[in-house]
Amino acid sequence: MRTLRTAVIGCGDISPLHIDAIAQLPGAELVAVCDTDPGRRAQAAQDAGVPGTATLTETLERFSPDVVHLCTPHDQHADLAIEALAAGVEVLTEKPLASTLEDAGRIVDAAAAPGAPRIGVCFQNRYNTTVQEAHRVLTTGELGAPTGAAATVAWHRTPDYYRARPWRGTWAGSGGGLLINQAIHTLDLLQWLLGGVSAVAGCASTDVLGGTIEVEDTATATLTHPSGTHSVLLATNGAPTNLPVRIDIVCERGTLQIARELTVLPADGEPRVVVERAAPAGARSYWGASHTALISDFYAGHGSGEPFWISPAEALPALQALKAVYDSPRGFPDRPGAELDRDNPLRDV
Repeated sequence: MRTLRTAVIGCGDISPLHIDAIAQLPGAELVAVCDTDPGRRAQAAQDAGVPGTATLTETLERFSPDVVHLCTPHDQHADLAIEALAAGVEVLTEKPLASTLEDAGRIVDAAAAPGAPRIGVCFQNRYNTTVQEAHRVLTTGELGAPTGAAATVAWHRTPDYYRARPWRGTWAGSGGGLLINQAIHTLDLLQWLLGGVSAVAGCASTDVLGGTIEVEDTATATLTHPSGTHSVLLATNGAPTNLPVRIDIVCERGTLQIARELTVLPADGEPRVVVERAAPAGARSYWGASHTALISDFYAGHGSGEPFWISPAEALPALQALKAVYDSPRGFPDRPGAELDRDNPLRDV
């Protein structure tokens, strides 16, 4: 098998995880890094030992990559993904799929075009050992059908976090705040583990960082699933530190508790514990250890003709759910750019 040429587009905080994962793949070679900021571009190029480019167009023309990784601000995902796909290049993009549902739809359409290259979305927590086992238990019916779930994301973000990357705190650059940038992973897990989402209610507010950001730092969401069960997400960036994400799923014959580890609690049996992989040295603990597993899986399917299982269409429900919270009367229904998210099947205002 020939070595796959790959490039990382966007040299922000998350890009080193992608670069390190590529370095661990025997069938992949990083050929370029790309960023519009000269300082970040030069530093990333020096660290990775590869050339730096200023645009995706330049990267495609000079280095002809087989795969590009999109690690840019959210509002840039759609144009970059569509350009790469049109050039016949496979794409792995960081979450969210896009900053607006309109842009997300453009990516979904491009991915569905006849002969389009593969494209995947980094919801890496689906690869967590704990989550994989929880999904198996739910799929096999080991504890019976789920009757409901609750999740908490209690993390800490400072004004400096947003000042370092100002796009994070804006509707135009990020498409939202806490829900789209942090809690989206947990929102995605709730809808994936419980079989999708058919309706959403919730609220969002800026309770702690109002002097710094225009988006939310606190939110709740109640998801209705196709089975009729409900799950609740409680999230904040105002906690004193980054606490472990927790998901509790109640089933007919027991309970699943996901935190740092998974505890399976059968109603009529002995509890068992599944331990999570440790995060890589130097990585932020709340990122987990599953980027490498997802990236390796994506590359394993190159040339197969089969779509990656976390496709744009698969990633869309989490974005639709959080946009429905923003559109609620207790969210940000009059936010800038809201008209781009009006065509939302989960919107109920």
